[in-house]
Amino acid sequence: MRHPRIIIASLTLAAAAALGGGITAATATTSHASSQPAASQPAAATIRTVQATVAGKTETVLVNSQGLPLYYYLNDTATKSNVTGALASLWPPLTSASPTATGTTGQLAAVKDTHGDQAAYHGHLLYTFADDHPGQVTGQGVEDFFVATPGLTPIAGNPAPAATTPAAPTSSSYGY
Repeated sequence: MRHPRIIIASLTLAAAAALGGGITAATATTSHASSQPAASQPAAATIRTVQATVAGKTETVLVNSQGLPLYYYLNDTATKSNVTGALASLWPPLTSASPTATGTTGQLAAVKDTHGDQAAYHGHLLYTFADDHPGQVTGQGVEDFFVATPGLTPIAGNPAPAATTPAAPTSSSYGY
């Protein structure tokens, strides 16, 4: 019998492949990724922007200091992460007591939640995707996670994604 985490990872990878997994950045100046997930790096996090191909279009996306794309989860609130258990293993939260940003003017904060101090952009808690590498956007639209962009609408003002944020898929069969 396979371990449940492996089964979930396989399903998520299949969903990412179906949605265009393996999409690569058009231009990015990044360093090599650490072997540790973002959640285990509580030091100051620096968020910056790069150009990446998302759903066939070039977009400006947010990345962490290792060059990994950052995502937000539609089912979160501005103060509470709903990413727990096996889902949090696949989508490690970006934690930092004092996140900073370069190349974007959006509101950046640290929110105390179940993950500790989690970085939030415009009120959207931020995550990486365990299967991404620097310069790749493979988690777009998987299980209600969407790549974060500088124009992301603040969660307090409007819970719907901004027009510059790629649209959500209409259905999901994985039901986390």
